[in-house]
Amino acid sequence: MLTSPVLRCLRNLVPGAEIHFVCKEAFRPVLENNPNIDRLFSFREDSSEILKELRMNRYDAVIDLHHNLRSLGIKRRMNTRSFSFPKLNVEKWLMVNFKINHLPNVHLVDRYMETLVPLGVKNDGKGLDYFTSPEDEKILQRIPESSRENYIGFVIGAKHITKKMPLEKIIALVRNIRGPVILLGGSEDKQAGDQISLAAGSHVFNACGLSGINESAVLVKHARKIITHDTGLMHIAAAYQKEIAVIWGNTIPGFGMYPYYGERESNKSHSFEVNNLRCRPCSKIGFAKCPRGHFHCMNLQNIQSIADWANA
Repeated sequence: MLTSPVLRCLRNLVPGAEIHFVCKEAFRPVLENNPNIDRLFSFREDSSEILKELRMNRYDAVIDLHHNLRSLGIKRRMNTRSFSFPKLNVEKWLMVNFKINHLPNVHLVDRYMETLVPLGVKNDGKGLDYFTSPEDEKILQRIPESSRENYIGFVIGAKHITKKMPLEKIIALVRNIRGPVILLGGSEDKQAGDQISLAAGSHVFNACGLSGINESAVLVKHARKIITHDTGLMHIAAAYQKEIAVIWGNTIPGFGMYPYYGERESNKSHSFEVNNLRCRPCSKIGFAKCPRGHFHCMNLQNIQSIADWANA
């Protein structure tokens, strides 16, 4: 998602260029409809699965926006010039472990774009892109008519538990939202979604597990507003220029991955976070449970404030 401006701006700079993209198989659906990608390579376990085919293409340049050992291995075998962005791992480590903040006030997307300055690529300020197909739009037909209009989309899932509000907090929040609410998430969130919709009321429809990522994106696109944790659908909502309420747990906006709108309206997102916690952030990614046991970053969230935002 966050690499989409790089692809668009690179395409605009060199219209005739052929752009190939490498990713894990799990992320392929996110990229498969992007018209700025001429060829999409994906691997299941290790990039060595596709390395032979990559080397046959004789690339003019390799742009590394991941900058890990796997991408280092690819660059070394391509025998061409490469451009890599700094991950700021030291700065993040200092913030997580000692709460020493040397993080730049720069979004990750803008740091991606800085990587391409030697190529003459400039940020066009148009924000993120996300592309779906007409087939994906059919998901709307599987949503009850009473839930299709003027609904709030609530992304209840996240990869790590410490990024998600506890179930009882979500139920309390959804009960206080007026009008239709559609719960969004993967199949792993379906059981939680069923519990929420059953406890919160008939205005809540559980769409978790009903669709793939691109169909979920369609539901995000048609929502009035989006409530979300720090997760992928948050960035998709920003690509569609949605008003977003982000509920932050163990991570912080300062890591540079808050909703990105480019040079368009930048006041469409609102962060809900418990500030002045000495233990936060406890990780740049997340944990299976709160290391301190109290989970204050989520348990102390002001539910009424989030509901008021949704109802406004």
